[in-house]
Amino acid sequence: MQFIRLESIDDPRVEAYTNLTELQLRNRLEPAKGLFIAESPKVITRALAVGREPISLLVEEPWIDGMADTFAAIDARWGDDVPVYVASPEQLRRLTGYRLHRGALAAMRRWPLPSVAQVCEGATRVAVLENIVDHTNVGAIMRSAAALDVDAVLVTPSCADPLYRRAVRVSMGTVFQVPWTRIGGDDVRYWPWKGLEELHGLGFTTAAMALSDDSISLDDLVARLAPTVPDGGRIDRLALIFGTEGDGLSRHTIANADLTVKIPMGHDVDSLNVAASSAVAFYATRDARRR
Repeated sequence: MQFIRLESIDDPRVEAYTNLTELQLRNRLEPAKGLFIAESPKVITRALAVGREPISLLVEEPWIDGMADTFAAIDARWGDDVPVYVASPEQLRRLTGYRLHRGALAAMRRWPLPSVAQVCEGATRVAVLENIVDHTNVGAIMRSAAALDVDAVLVTPSCADPLYRRAVRVSMGTVFQVPWTRIGGDDVRYWPWKGLEELHGLGFTTAAMALSDDSISLDDLVARLAPTVPDGGRIDRLALIFGTEGDGLSRHTIANADLTVKIPMGHDVDSLNVAASSAVAFYATRDARRR
């Protein structure tokens, strides 16, 4: 590795890390340069493990020795000319705008997203995130999807970026482990009409997670996944669709999905946060076929 000690936080070589607390600058900088920011040694390690290419690292000086294995892995895979910019804790706080408790950031190269068909090949259970705008929720859903064996995640064109720094951090790097792509790419008119058609064409039963007059319970959905259900009534490939915070799923999605599903609630609670509801749905449907 090339260890370069920063004399000033205004060094242009670390411009990818500047102003990371400003939403507008992050959105403009990361996609334009084809980069994303991974935060913390654990997240960086998970990204490297699946072949994500590091462009540079920014590390607090006290963390250098503890990251020796990470540096060795980068040298072995990407060569020894990847720069590691070394900063004091105070420099890094001034650079990012907050105290970085995990000691390390990495600027990494984005990769071309696969097609929906590629991501869904062999999948029996996928999640669709419709227009979810909170990066914390996106990261939490990714983490639940990984933990509860969801085969793939599809995000709609207006959904928040799973590679946004906070989403990556909240996911604990599982965004690199769960196959995902953007259904319809950047075409905001693709979803829900063409997107639902694509899922149906791939053999998925689409289940909109929403409250409506004809919603079935999550328990009823799970019952339809069991291997004992006769052919024709069993759901073989399931796409669980989760809506944006506050407004939930669009009426077009609800009207054109195969099923509308609700989670039974007590104490007059009508709904859960989307990250919590996705975890419940993932867990409930996880072992249905085995049972």
